[in-house]
Amino acid sequence: MAPSALLAVLVVALTSLGPLSTDFYLPSLPAIGRALATDSAGVQLTLSVYLLGFGLGQLLLGPLSDRFGRRPVMLWGMAVFTVSSAACALASSLEALVAARLLQALGACAGPVLGRAVVRDVYGPQESARVLSHVSTATALAPLLAPVFGGWLTAGFGWRATFVVLTGYGLLLMALVGVMLRETNAHPDPRAMEPARMLANYRTLLADPVYRSALLIGCGAFAALFAFISGSPFVYIELFGMSPLQMGLAFGLNVTGFMLGTTLSARLSRCVGPARLIRFGVFAGGACGLVLAALALAGVAHPAAVMAPVWGVTAAIGLILPNATALGLSGYPKMAGAAASLMGFMHMGLGAGAGLVVGHGVQSSTLPLGLTVAAGMLFSLAAWALGPRR
Repeated sequence: MAPSALLAVLVVALTSLGPLSTDFYLPSLPAIGRALATDSAGVQLTLSVYLLGFGLGQLLLGPLSDRFGRRPVMLWGMAVFTVSSAACALASSLEALVAARLLQALGACAGPVLGRAVVRDVYGPQESARVLSHVSTATALAPLLAPVFGGWLTAGFGWRATFVVLTGYGLLLMALVGVMLRETNAHPDPRAMEPARMLANYRTLLADPVYRSALLIGCGAFAALFAFISGSPFVYIELFGMSPLQMGLAFGLNVTGFMLGTTLSARLSRCVGPARLIRFGVFAGGACGLVLAALALAGVAHPAAVMAPVWGVTAAIGLILPNATALGLSGYPKMAGAAASLMGFMHMGLGAGAGLVVGHGVQSSTLPLGLTVAAGMLFSLAAWALGPRR
């Protein structure tokens, strides 16, 4: 498939599936807790289990797409996402919602991981960093707008309405993939699904210091990002007394930092290079994370004490994630699916752990949020400091 504007739009729609599936229902988390008679830690399971399923699914879908092609695996993923989104809307207990979210994640992960692999297939190693930065900028509209509309839906129609809309979005994506996407995997590997081959591929990736460094840098950034995503509804609504709509607006304001970071990345990736952008991102993100943690330790309980440093953190993550992804995938044209899936699995695993940590005590203090975000950004900084300089 040749590069085109339509392909870029489709990749944006597919990669938006991940943030939409989490950010769209964020304003409804306290309402879900009240409706299903559980606390913040219980509701956090719907996020953490989603991330675990998202990561595990990528370990399978990446090699599947290397073996059978991106298009058929994408179609099956969209079908599973659509059915499980409908099951979320009908869930009558926390256990049923958690199980449906796990299935939803297994389908949703096809969008981002195979979307990145399609970009690598079509644009090659040099242009993929620039294209992924543009995709990340456009995709950032999802977490920018989703909480606002999610808050409006929750206030007007209840928490189940968000999953009804996600069901419709899944149907739309399935139709678009069927009509617009042609196969992009020019090097199908008939042995990609063999367990020994899969393990050998993952060993090859982890033995590469460039890939390993990019992987770990992205892991810390994603953990910090998801700590904010999972903790902010309870901080803004329960601790600061915001309405679901106000929470969506505050969350969207923080996402503008991520959009700025990805926009700068897209403009500067050719002249500055991914490695230098990552370096600037880890230092800026580490500094802002420390400010957030210091304000929380000092007991400064004000929305500005969270929103201002988090804006800086998200801007730094916007520089880090697309460049770390492009750097990690650049050397693996014949197993881009496996490389992207392992990266996604590790990102989601640390993100799920960060969500579980933030879920305890976040309703009464900003300290769990501040410390977890700072720890994630310092992890990225340490991974950069210990990795190769090229």
